[in-house]
Amino acid sequence: MKQKKFFSIFILAIVIFAIWSFTTPQENKTDFSERAKIVLREVGNQLLLSNKDSVSLILPIKKINDFKYQISFEKPLSFEPNTLVDILKQVIEKTHFHKKYRVEVIENSSQEVAYSYEVNNEEDKTIIPCTGRFLPENNYKIKVQFLGVKIASNSSWLFYIFIPIILGMFYKRFYLHKTHQETSGNTSKNTKNLGTFQFYPEQNKLVKQAKEIPLSKKECELLEIFVANPNKIIKREELTKRVWEDNGVFVGRSLDTYVSKLRKILKEDENIKLINVHGVGYKLEIKD
Repeated sequence: MKQKKFFSIFILAIVIFAIWSFTTPQENKTDFSERAKIVLREVGNQLLLSNKDSVSLILPIKKINDFKYQISFEKPLSFEPNTLVDILKQVIEKTHFHKKYRVEVIENSSQEVAYSYEVNNEEDKTIIPCTGRFLPENNYKIKVQFLGVKIASNSSWLFYIFIPIILGMFYKRFYLHKTHQETSGNTSKNTKNLGTFQFYPEQNKLVKQAKEIPLSKKECELLEIFVANPNKIIKREELTKRVWEDNGVFVGRSLDTYVSKLRKILKEDENIKLINVHGVGYKLEIKD
């Protein structure tokens, strides 16, 4: 019972790990990129509105790398740097987005940095230079790099490599061991030894080295007669009477068919032979 409970807990842990591996990391990374673009588009929109411009377009937000993005505008604009600082801060706080970032305002023509600053969670690491001077009207692009972002890596490969191995180990440890114990424990009560086989007539099966071999009801009934009479010839009439007498119609070849099936199963043990005594019946020959 304790083994079964422990194995159930282990399976539950694997399911949780699988969900985390296949779903959470990838969604976080995708979600960050999509939200970053929405946040920065709103920053661009507010910056244009501060210029009393509600007509010109914000160009598509460009992703430079996983954590760096670019805002571009259709037309030239002029703004005071403090306006950009306040707008970005307000939008970040409103959307509960990542609060560590570095900003660069770049002139398109010269590719020179016209203004830059950095915001950090720690006040002494935040750097915002003088903001009182207006940037003259020009074509600008604003690059925002989010700092210290921690995205969990997709570790689903661990699931493919290690989990099947661990499952196999636990299966061998708990289930095969349990089957072996049950087989050993039942030998004296319900089992009849037949060479290297254990025969379970009540369960319609043979067991050989923890490998179960299911038997049909007729096969089981026949084998039970043979096992009870080792090395003795049993007449065909006796077999058909005991197995088929009260079980409906008997077809002449049925006995031969079932004996043939048993012979194929038992041939795995060379010390056991199911012999056809021509014109008489069958004998289960077992060597010591």
